[in-house]
Amino acid sequence: MIRTENLTKVYRMGEVEVQALRDVNLEIQDGEFIAIAGPSGSGKSTLLNMMGCLDKPTSGAIFIDDIDTGMLSENKLAEIRREKIGFIFQQFNLIHTLNALENVALPMFFAGVGRETRLKRAEELLAKVGLEDRVDHKPSELSGGEQQRMAIARALSNDPEIIIGDEPTGNVDTEAGNVIMDILEGLNREGRTIIVVTHDAEIAARAGRTKRMRDGKVLD
Repeated sequence: MIRTENLTKVYRMGEVEVQALRDVNLEIQDGEFIAIAGPSGSGKSTLLNMMGCLDKPTSGAIFIDDIDTGMLSENKLAEIRREKIGFIFQQFNLIHTLNALENVALPMFFAGVGRETRLKRAEELLAKVGLEDRVDHKPSELSGGEQQRMAIARALSNDPEIIIGDEPTGNVDTEAGNVIMDILEGLNREGRTIIVVTHDAEIAARAGRTKRMRDGKVLD
C-alpha cells in the first residue's frame, strides 16, 4: 500500500538546517493498522505528512500502490489526497461556522458529489460514529471527543482506502480516546489501512504493529 525508500526531509530556516527525517525505509501493507510512536520532535508527524502527500521529501521516494508520488503533478497528488486518503488531525480542523452535517459533506462537495447524495452519506457517516443526534450542532457545541468523531466521519466522506491520524486522541480525555480507537479498529476490520501517529504507549499498543522513531529515524 505505502512504501518509503531512503526518505529524507531537511527544513531550512535561514542558515540553519533541521533534518526531520533521515533515510527512513518503511513498508505498510494493505489493510494494516500501524502506529508510529515516539517523543515530540522525533519526526513522526513529518513522516505522516509525507505519506499523506501533504509535503514532499528532500530526497528519497514514497510509493503508494507502487506509484512514485514524486513523479506526480500537483493535481494528481490532490486527487490522491481527496479520493484515497482520509485525514484526522489532533486539532480536529473543523470549520466552526458549519454544523456537523455540513462539515462531513464538504469534502464530497469538492469531489463533485450531488447535494442530496452527499447529505444522505454525511448523515450515515455521523450515525456510524455515534453522532446521529448531533447533525445540526456546530463544533463549538460539542465535546472534544465528539468533535474528533465528527472529524473521523469527515475523513470517511469520500470512502478512502487509507486513514491517517496525527495524534487523533491527543486532545481528548482517556474515555473519549478509547471510543476513537474503537472506531478506528472497526474501520480497520472493514479493510481500511489505518496509520496513527502517537506518543501514547497505550494507544500504540492497540495497533497491529508499532514502529518507533527517534531523531528522524525508524528504530525497529
